This record gives sequence, C-alpha cells and structure tokens, in this order.
Amino acid sequence: MVLKLGKNSPGTLTVPQKREKYHRLDIVWTNVWIFTVLHAAAFSGLILAFTATWRPWVFGVAYSYCSGLGVTAGAHRLWCHRAYKAKLPLRILLMVFNCIACQNDIYEWSRDHRVHHKFTETDADPHNINRGFFFAHMGWLMHKKHPDVREKGHTVDCSDILQDPVVRFQKRFYIPLVLLFTFYLPTMIPVWVWGEKIWFAFLTTGILRYVITLHCTWLVNSAAHYWGNQPYNRFIDARENKHVAWWALGEGFHNYHHTFPYDYSTSEYGWKLNITTMFLDFMAKIGQAYDMKTVPNDIIEKTRQKTGDGTLTFQRGIDRNK
Repeated sequence: MVLKLGKNSPGTLTVPQKREKYHRLDIVWTNVWIFTVLHAAAFSGLILAFTATWRPWVFGVAYSYCSGLGVTAGAHRLWCHRAYKAKLPLRILLMVFNCIACQNDIYEWSRDHRVHHKFTETDADPHNINRGFFFAHMGWLMHKKHPDVREKGHTVDCSDILQDPVVRFQKRFYIPLVLLFTFYLPTMIPVWVWGEKIWFAFLTTGILRYVITLHCTWLVNSAAHYWGNQPYNRFIDARENKHVAWWALGEGFHNYHHTFPYDYSTSEYGWKLNITTMFLDFMAKIGQAYDMKTVPNDIIEKTRQKTGDGTLTFQRGIDRNK
C-alpha cells in the first residue's frame, strides 16, 4: 500500500517461524537507504517546523488531507473496491490527489490491496501481520515479495482498473506527476505565496508532510490489524481502531471493512471519525459520486451476532449520515 522505491538489491535475513513456514527474506537495500534518508530529512523538518509560522502548518495539513483522499476515496474505495462510481472530473481530481500521496500508481496500489484482501494473513498477503508489526507497517517494503505474493497475486483479476483512461494516464506519466505534485509544488507554493525559504519548505511542507502521510497509511496495515476489537468477525486479525480511523481519514474501521469490503463508507457509523465518507457524501450531493454501495443494517446485525466478538465500536444507534 505504499511507495515503490527502488530496484532489488538483496541481502539475507532469517526470521523465526510463526504460524506458517516462511521463506528467507531478501533485503532490498536500496529501499532501506531511501527510507533512512527520507526519515532523517523528515526529522530535520520536524525540528524546523517548531519554528514555523501558522501558514506552513495550515498548508501542510490541507495538502496532507488532499493526498490522503487520493488514497482513501480514490485508490481504495473507488478503484480497488468499486464501492461507488465517480464522474470524470472527480476521477481526475482523485488521481491528482493520489499523485500527491506517492504510494504507487493507482493500478499497482489497487492490485496489491486486492491481493491483501483475498489472501489476508497468509504468505500471499503482501504485508502479512503474522510476520510482526514492523513488517506489516513498513518492513514489507524493504524485502522482496514472498513467492506466494507473486504466484497467487496473478490469480487476482485487476483488468477492470486499467479500463479507466484516468488510471492509464497516471500509470504512463507517474514519475513526472509524482515529482510535480509530491515534492515540487509543496515546496514552491510556500515560496511563491509568502516568500518561504526553499530549503525550509522542502524539509517541512515537502518531506515531513510526505513521511507523516506514509505512516498514517501504514497504520492501517499494522495497528488496525494488531490492536482493537472485532465486532463483526472475530476470526480475522483486522480490527476496529478509532485512533487509526482518525489519522487515516476513516480507514480504521478495519474489522468492518474486511467483513464488508464493498461498503463505500468502510464503516457502519457514517461520518463518525470518517472524513473520507464526508467528502464522498458531498461529492454525491453535487452529482460527482453515485451508486454508493452500503450494507443493510439487518445484515450487519446478523453478522455481528454470528461471528462478532460481542463488542461494539460505538454505542448503539446507527446513523450512516451523521
């Protein structure tokens, strides 16, 4: 679910056996060094951010929300799960937002996520939580894919995603689009608008903002599979985590999402801790989003009683619009 960093440069690392017999992991050293440099630069940006005025903070947060929606409303709910339909202007907007996020192009992100859902918590899961919290969070990007990910991933049909010309355009021009929207514009807009120093803007609204948004996305793979309750399906590791829901714009209702992956809201609680659902409901209001898929309340309740752990994410009283 995240940034594709470099070519494979393998080393070796053996991990202990847990639940399944795992193959030897090959470290991709190029990715390790890129992550190291990124986080070092982000730490420098964090120190500088404490000396910043309100303007870069406001701009950085707003730009981060745009990038987040490119993943949550775009790659995830629209293109991967087909949870709703969107008209061309909204699809173009979400494609641009997705470029800001720089977490792989829409096709590759959606393909990996479909594989994650179909083979979750197995060797074919790209970020299998059974290999540990760090592996699911970001370590999987520092190793070559397990052979099962490649082999079984080919059985997941993703041809429908490339039928969208917006996706094909982004895939073809992904590198220049990412350089423009992820790094150049968030650096230069502060310089153009209020005369910020280039190096200051690059490290704060550029790198620091980007690294924070990466971790917000990664929390869905790690924390939302590690901590929380399981009110809909106690037999899977995906969990309801309200903290992740806040930081990931509504993606932390993960036990519900893995139980009902086609629901456009990824939650039965509507707008509660779900900025992405607010955004999509607004887009539906102005006619840009339509055919929003939901799960009937009686189906939710029957599922909860049959396979849930007996808990609730919130108190009783379901309202999908507030």
